Amino acid sequence: MDSLVFGNVTLDIICYPVNDVPRNESISFDDVIVSPGGCGSNTAIGLAALGIPTGIVACTGEDDSADLLFRYWKRVALDGRFVQRTSEKPTGTSVGLIDDDLQPRFVHTSGANRTLIADVIQPDVYLEAGVRFFHIAGFFVLPNLFEDLAEKLAQLRSLGITTSLDVVFNTRMDDPKLRSTLWESLPHLDYFLANEHEAFRLTGENDPKKAAAYFQSRGAQNVILKLGAAGCYVLSGEFTGVVPACDVAVVDTTGAGDAFAAGLIAALVGGKDLKSACQAGNLAGARIVQHLGAITGWLEAELP
Repeated sequence: MDSLVFGNVTLDIICYPVNDVPRNESISFDDVIVSPGGCGSNTAIGLAALGIPTGIVACTGEDDSADLLFRYWKRVALDGRFVQRTSEKPTGTSVGLIDDDLQPRFVHTSGANRTLIADVIQPDVYLEAGVRFFHIAGFFVLPNLFEDLAEKLAQLRSLGITTSLDVVFNTRMDDPKLRSTLWESLPHLDYFLANEHEAFRLTGENDPKKAAAYFQSRGAQNVILKLGAAGCYVLSGEFTGVVPACDVAVVDTTGAGDAFAAGLIAALVGGKDLKSACQAGNLAGARIVQHLGAITGWLEAELP
């Protein structure tokens, strides 16, 4: 496999439109998608759909939800050899409520994702499997990812494996232990990704340029801040500036950031320069937001 994604996986139930959930009353909605979700699964499915031989490192339950995830992963030839299954916890589950402004709100349980720790990362095994790019997806929704992560990333890079990390918004962004782990990990990352709001929460800077500079001062080499409809801002020795987004009709923004990561990594694995890779990331995000659900665009839309 060329790329390996380490991250959370869930069963996603995406409902649209839901603008309010009144207590003691029933509500109705028009459309629903039930499919794999979670930053790790979304990014890995995107990479596999783009033709990059990809594996996933994750934890699921021994339940029907996990069986559904594995069926979808098999559909895109995603390698699941590093997925652990446990009977002690159920597969993580997220219920996404998409409002008329096309913004998602999630009701979420981590489930088996709580058992995913840095100690399961096996750099030598990954190298033997051919892995060239290792990506951590959804850092802040992995509640127990704080022991030895920086050391594992350093080992991966020492073996010539490129590393990247995408944070994802969560209330755990204020957890001192997780923040400390993030700062310790930044010097061992080739690429660091966050969206504009996540960058503000972590740095206190509203200006993407200042926020990116802060991450770089902490050791990140290439910083990519996703700006939604405005594209992304890049701070790198190779390229610095804004890469504009694609203008498309938006149906649902769920999974757009994960799709961006997939497009970016696929292009980098394919030898593209960073600016071109960010353009590919924007294109991948645009593909996903035109459909309901985080992976529908990969499964139903015509792939390049």
